[in-house]
Amino acid sequence: MSTNAHLSGARLSTVLYDTLKGRLLDGRYRAGEKIVVESVRHEFGVSKQPVMDALRRLSSDGLVSIVPQVGIQVVSYTRREVEDFFTLFGGFEGTIAGVAALRRTDEQLRALDAVSEAVDELIDSHDGAERSRGYRARNREFHAVIHDMAHSRIMAETSHRMWDLSDFLINTAGADDPLSSALVERQHDHRSITDAIRIGDARLARVTMEQHIVDTVAVIGTEEPDSLTG
Repeated sequence: MSTNAHLSGARLSTVLYDTLKGRLLDGRYRAGEKIVVESVRHEFGVSKQPVMDALRRLSSDGLVSIVPQVGIQVVSYTRREVEDFFTLFGGFEGTIAGVAALRRTDEQLRALDAVSEAVDELIDSHDGAERSRGYRARNREFHAVIHDMAHSRIMAETSHRMWDLSDFLINTAGADDPLSSALVERQHDHRSITDAIRIGDARLARVTMEQHIVDTVAVIGTEEPDSLTG
């Protein structure tokens, strides 16, 4: 796979950043795995500089670590760190859902229902990887609609990076394709959240969303009692 030779340096590093980030969020790399710069450079047919620029951005995102004399590694988070993140994330997303229940429009409710129907179609798939990756995309769409319902750019923009870290932890820190087997339960949660928003119950929407996010820790699964790195 080679990139367009006519891309500028900044644009090229952005393409590499987006591609590598997508792989990290999809679980193509595992926690603690090394990313070899030379391998990436040869794969894309580029010089070392844009690869390193992309990896520095991913390091700022908390997805990889750059260790002098060691190399690039996918970040490993302890079980406590993962639990802390989803506790924080749950509270934040719960707040957004509560606001959304008070501000949503009927058109936005229809959009939320449409995303839920797309998730229902995934449940019938027998391909675990397809179910997991498909749900990641549809799940982001579902929550993005709720962010739109809140009509708060500050909330939506603040949440974006947290969603990236959430997907990263789900797909790199525990069992393979963890969401695949949890699709029915996660979709049930989505419907409960939607119902609360539909009737304009801010408290119920907040509590239901918060619990949905916090419960993600159990979905990820663990192999070690004190770590999610395997």
